[in-house]
Amino acid sequence: MSVDAARGFANAVAGRLKVLGEPTRLEIVRRLAVEDLCTCHLVDELGIAQPLISHHLRVLRDAGIVRSEPCGAFTYYVLERPVLSEIAELLGGLARDPGSLRRRPCS
Repeated sequence: MSVDAARGFANAVAGRLKVLGEPTRLEIVRRLAVEDLCTCHLVDELGIAQPLISHHLRVLRDAGIVRSEPCGAFTYYVLERPVLSEIAELLGGLARDPGSLRRRPCS
């Protein structure tokens, strides 16, 4: 992976982590991991006003973490699992023990 591609990937992951760093959005994602939901479900379950739920869903959609699917008069939100898998792989890789600690010598 080139330096520019690696930097672009890191920026994309960092942006998504920032989006997920907001507790309400993380809770929405946690619930969408169990089942697809519409805004009305999230309003009822989280006790948050519909405009604020819609705002959080828009932010999650813009970050590519969820997608919307029309279903009759309603819109359901679906978790983009491959995006979360990428984040998990990156973080998991950082957490792995490299076996032996290495230090770069100072010059």
